[in-house]
Amino acid sequence: MKKYLIICGLIAIVSCSKKEVNPNLDSNVMLEEPASATANPAEGKDEGLALIEGGDCLTCHKMDVRVVGPSYQEVADKYTEADIDMLANKIIEGGKGNWGEIPMTPHAGMSQENAKKMVAYILTLKK
Repeated sequence: MKKYLIICGLIAIVSCSKKEVNPNLDSNVMLEEPASATANPAEGKDEGLALIEGGDCLTCHKMDVRVVGPSYQEVADKYTEADIDMLANKIIEGGKGNWGEIPMTPHAGMSQENAKKMVAYILTLKK
């Protein structure tokens, strides 16, 4: 009988214990600015690329292959430097309709300045 009570007590403790939730799991909203906001000049990495790699961008976009959203080369081929402000706002506010019906997640934690750096880098990929 003691074994039965101990087992029931352990099951109750385990099933009622608070489970830690990873806020990044199953989340499609960037919670904060990417950590690698400044590029290391010694590595020769563009600051916009460092921001892209530090954020959640590569989950839906790749340099030359369409994944969920368009490839960065497709974006570069479609837009010009005159579109930097509009594209930076798209990163921050999100949207849908330009590349299909799957919406782009807003990145409200992204600064306008960093979003422009990312767009400027993407536009360098024009073929």
